[in-house]
Amino acid sequence: QVQLEESGGGLVQPGASLRLSCATSGSVRDYDMGWFYQAPGKEREFVAVVRRNNAKYYADSVKGRFTISRDSTKNTVDLQMNSLKAEDTAVYYCAVARNGFYTMFSTAYDYWGQGTQVTVSS
Repeated sequence: QVQLEESGGGLVQPGASLRLSCATSGSVRDYDMGWFYQAPGKEREFVAVVRRNNAKYYADSVKGRFTISRDSTKNTVDLQMNSLKAEDTAVYYCAVARNGFYTMFSTAYDYWGQGTQVTVSS
């Protein structure tokens, strides 16, 4: 069992930056780690994943603005979000996938955090 806890959310203006962090309770170096977001009334959507070999993939909507990174010694995964837009407003979740298949889909993930709210508004 792996427990995850996100932090770093908040209210920012368009164009600002935020850095989300996800702390895990155990070693996740052999797993894929992802970030998803869920806006009100919408399904949970893929944001980014850093795979166990450190390969990184992003949703088209965040490419060039968001950067995912992991620290295997600290068992954390961060999401640096730059040039934030109003449409980035959502609850952001980090998650861990034990198997490395279809990790752009939420169903691939075994463990989830509780989420952290990101609001982008002027």
